[in-house]
Amino acid sequence: MAAAGSTGHDRRAESLLAFWAEAGVDAMLLDAPVDRIAAGRTVPPRPAARPAAPAAKPAAGASPSPDVAARVEDARRLAAAAADIPALAAAIAGFDGCPLKFEGAARQSVFCRGSVDAPLFVIGEGPGAEEDVQGQPFVGRAGKLLDRMLAAAGLSERVFITNTVFWRPPGNRTPVLAEQQVCAPFLERAIELISPRFLLLVGGASAKSMLRREEGILSLRGRWFEWRPADGAREIPALPTLHPAFLLRQPAAKKRAWSDLLTLAERLDRPERPA
Repeated sequence: MAAAGSTGHDRRAESLLAFWAEAGVDAMLLDAPVDRIAAGRTVPPRPAARPAAPAAKPAAGASPSPDVAARVEDARRLAAAAADIPALAAAIAGFDGCPLKFEGAARQSVFCRGSVDAPLFVIGEGPGAEEDVQGQPFVGRAGKLLDRMLAAAGLSERVFITNTVFWRPPGNRTPVLAEQQVCAPFLERAIELISPRFLLLVGGASAKSMLRREEGILSLRGRWFEWRPADGAREIPALPTLHPAFLLRQPAAKKRAWSDLLTLAERLDRPERPA
């Protein structure tokens, strides 16, 4: 019960204080009251200028720097001289223009496996530790899952498998654009030699590099695109899909990757239109 002589304002103040105490408030922010109405009449000081934003990240497919451009030209010269896949593999093994050869790879270059007359050309991101040991792409846990999926879709004997880079990135990190640009002439020459009907782009780094797009793989997957080499001489239908390493971490996403493979297998089996 309120003390004798207390006013209605006193009782409301006591009630409000009791409410805040029950809510856990046990201290005031300021020792003295602030007249917010008067403060609102004062023009606040102009905020200090913000520091300049960092330079934007180069978009996928951006022009390489002069140093990278020189390495790309060297790779293009070596790739053009390779008359077949074994010669191209030798050219890659002897190429010193990609920093990954000296930063991440412990043993050797990792180029390809599969059929040289395959109608389906599979492009991953980059080799990992097991690939570095064996010298072939997609032979670790993720590769075994990819093989099982390809087999279930009836594609095992109809694929040629490689990556956007041919040496293991340090710590199995995602390859960066400059590394992919340096390796691109070898990859384009492999596509030219195999002459596949379709490309399967496995993982975000592969899809963004090959298609020169910025969207993430969850946006790109399951959609058909047209891939073109640097000289624009031809077009090949390309289908991005989820990387099996991602599927090992997110098993619920397997149904989406499986749907992509079924779509590709169905299109692969359609009769080719006459030229």
